[in-house]
Amino acid sequence: MGELSLRLAVIGDELAAGAGDPKGIGWVGRVAARTHAQPTAMFLTLAVPGETTTALAGRWEDEAARRFSPEADNRLIVALGRADIAAGLSLARSRLNLANILDVADAQRVPTFVVGPPPGHADDGAQIAELSGAYADVAARRRVPFVDMYTPLATHEQWLGDLAAGDGVLPGQAGYGMMAWLVLHTGWHLWLGLPESPA
Repeated sequence: MGELSLRLAVIGDELAAGAGDPKGIGWVGRVAARTHAQPTAMFLTLAVPGETTTALAGRWEDEAARRFSPEADNRLIVALGRADIAAGLSLARSRLNLANILDVADAQRVPTFVVGPPPGHADDGAQIAELSGAYADVAARRRVPFVDMYTPLATHEQWLGDLAAGDGVLPGQAGYGMMAWLVLHTGWHLWLGLPESPA
């Protein structure tokens, strides 16, 4: 990266903002604390609660552009939530929305990293699993790193206990810690061109 500053725009919903975390830092803050970049990375979280990928695709470019700099190493983290399911969006529409975000970022030479939706209500499980798989496929076709949050957490006792202890939708301190661990151990440092931080 040389002397360039590192600017990481995180676009997503309330999960990107760490809603429900007693510590108030969510998975993004935990990942930031473990990202030892020189110069220091600047994490810029652009979250809108309950946002679908349609709304996200419509706003991210303008909002990220305001925070990027021609003199910086600008990067985009797409933190996908579960709102598309509640809004009744088709799988095809969700796929297309993510594809459009990744294609525009690629055209602008902004490296991207995608974080999939984590499990929520048990009755949404099959739909979230399908949505996560679709997002993974879109990212893989573009050779963009993708973090599968659903598969490792769907039956994880600590994750499920953390959800149950809260509102059943948002994770708490333990849940966000698990999300951060998955990000850090799914190609995060490689994507940034940094050495792995100690476990």
